[in-house]
Amino acid sequence: MRTIAFICAVLMAAGCSDQSADRLSGYIEAETLYMAPQEAGVIGGILVKEGDQVSKGDVLFRMKADRVSYQVEQASAAAKSAKKRVDETGALAKAVNEAKADLDRVALDFARTQKLYKEGFVAKVKLDNEYAALTAAEARLERARAERDAAREDYQSVEAQAGLAKQRLNDLAVTAPKAGTIERIYRREGEVAAAGDPVAALLPPDNVKLRFYAPEAMLSAFQPGQEISFNCDGCAEAGRARITYVASEPQFTPPVIYSLEERDKLVFLIEARPLNPEGLRPGLPVDIATP
Repeated sequence: MRTIAFICAVLMAAGCSDQSADRLSGYIEAETLYMAPQEAGVIGGILVKEGDQVSKGDVLFRMKADRVSYQVEQASAAAKSAKKRVDETGALAKAVNEAKADLDRVALDFARTQKLYKEGFVAKVKLDNEYAALTAAEARLERARAERDAAREDYQSVEAQAGLAKQRLNDLAVTAPKAGTIERIYRREGEVAAAGDPVAALLPPDNVKLRFYAPEAMLSAFQPGQEISFNCDGCAEAGRARITYVASEPQFTPPVIYSLEERDKLVFLIEARPLNPEGLRPGLPVDIATP
């Protein structure tokens, strides 16, 4: 699940309302990834702590696997039993071939007897007996094919069930979809977590962005793909960011930006990705240098 970090109200007190010709005020926003189990259960262990840097694929936490492990064992046993039947399909295939050969022989006999009957050389009872033998041979072939196909289908079914059970077991270990920083840990080992209930919050560096607003007169100076400079409190030097979005429709200056003089002005939202997002926290006020 994903959500966008809310904007800190402290922006108003931080002087973000001071727009000028050479700079625009904005703030840092982040799209946090909330890591949650796929199904309800007890948290078996949390392998990270707040502030940890993790790589893509790192296990963040595990859910207890007792119930799912039992289901995997049961499904695996069923698959093994079905596999044994499939291994015997060589004999079943042989039975099909034998039944087919028998049917071909009986069909040939019946055709010959039918011809002789029409010519008056055999009695009706002989023809009836040959026909009964033909019907029986067809039935044997049908049964042999059904047994062979049933064994294969049964194995495929239980093998699929075993695969699903193993996947559920694997899903109990929740991994990081991207590299990033562990922002928050919401639960502890031994607690119950519902499906979709966040256990940890992960912030990938490429999910950090600048948001600021430009008046229409300055809009042409900002284009998608363009690099811009920005400053922030506590930043050792000016940062660089690349514009990813420029709104096509204006809006009134947002409350976190406007002063009494600015609140009635129409502005355009602009978003940019910092080239180096390290140390940029959600809600941090920034000043964007105008080109």
